[in-house]
Amino acid sequence: MDSVLHTTGRFGPRTLLITAAAVPLTGWAVHAIVLLKQIAAKEKDPLTGLLRRDAYTARARRILARHGDSATVVMVDADHFKQINDTVGHPAGDAVLAAFGARLTAWAGPRAATGRLGGDEFAAVVQVPAALLEQRLAQLVRMLHMPVVLDDGRTVDVAASVGAATPDTLGTRDLTALQRAADTALYDGKHSGRATLATPAHTTVPSINGRRVGRPGTAAWGRAA
Repeated sequence: MDSVLHTTGRFGPRTLLITAAAVPLTGWAVHAIVLLKQIAAKEKDPLTGLLRRDAYTARARRILARHGDSATVVMVDADHFKQINDTVGHPAGDAVLAAFGARLTAWAGPRAATGRLGGDEFAAVVQVPAALLEQRLAQLVRMLHMPVVLDDGRTVDVAASVGAATPDTLGTRDLTALQRAADTALYDGKHSGRATLATPAHTTVPSINGRRVGRPGTAAWGRAA
């Protein structure tokens, strides 16, 4: 008891008042941290760790607005993904999607916007110097073609198609237009084993409910597997 009284006297009532007032603030700080974690969890896809569509779109547009001259919009689509689900099983398919998410995140870096747009379709907006763009895209393709090792030790051969579009080439920083062109370029080079860069011609290809009704050099085409 004496030690308690001694401590109280040593610090004084003002110190105790400040300490007491700080307790609720600490509680609110913890509450705020919990809320921020909950918000972050809602913004991210639980399987891949990538941003969900809305959160990705907001971040991607900010990057394009601030760094459009050095930004590149990248679209990624898994090849033969339905076949993986059908032959190896849906848990294996989930493992492939998770691996693609991790690889895209590692490739793009922390300053990029990386998102899962739905199913086996991914997108990223990254800052890459023009002189290094083809090299970096080739690196991404190699990463996405590495076999995925499952928890039981089995390996799954995987592949993905990649399309990219730059504001400098297309003359716009509009995310929707850039993604559409990158997606068209992706399907233009589907199963080719290389990334395809969008040209102004890719912006003229009409799209109806996600299906291309034409592309440069062909009469008509649809989304390939």
